[in-house]
Amino acid sequence: MLRRNSSSRNETVNHQNKVMTNRREVDFDIQQELARLQEMIYESFHIPLTRWTMIDEAKLIDQLDLIGDKLPESIRQALMVLDQEEQLLTEAEAYAQQVIQSAKQQAAQILDETRIIQQAQQEANQLRQQVQQDCETIQKQTVAEMEQLRQLTTAEMQKLCQQSFAKSQKLQEDADSYTDGVLTQLEQELNSMLNVIRNECNS
Repeated sequence: MLRRNSSSRNETVNHQNKVMTNRREVDFDIQQELARLQEMIYESFHIPLTRWTMIDEAKLIDQLDLIGDKLPESIRQALMVLDQEEQLLTEAEAYAQQVIQSAKQQAAQILDETRIIQQAQQEANQLRQQVQQDCETIQKQTVAEMEQLRQLTTAEMQKLCQQSFAKSQKLQEDADSYTDGVLTQLEQELNSMLNVIRNECNS
């Protein structure tokens, strides 16, 4: 970014302050003396019922002489102010040209950086699309594999359930057979014991 030398910037500020001070001095002197002249006229004796006013000629001439003496100096100072303002305008235009040139350079640099950023964004978008496609492909493959695994697991579970049911049924049948045998044997033993008891009672 373009920066002016601090001393040059201070000189310009001092120059502007000086111009404003000179302008205030010029405006103040002329306005003050004209105000005094106007005040002299207003304070003079006005003849009733007429448009005439009696003015102290000596005071009026002195004031006019004073204004006449100061007017050339005021004009000279005003011309100096105009010259200083013209110089300031020239410096301001030169500085504005420098600022414009610097702004153009910065704009060109920003444009180059913008192109680089746009290219990077385009490459990033392409990479993002590629990654998204890869993710979708992997997701589809994973879903298919999970579905296949689910089917295999379901079939295996059904097979295990059938085997378990068959084993359970076999165990139930064996348990029933064993129970029936035990009960039969127990019944036979009880009958034998009853027979023994009957025989003993009869004897």
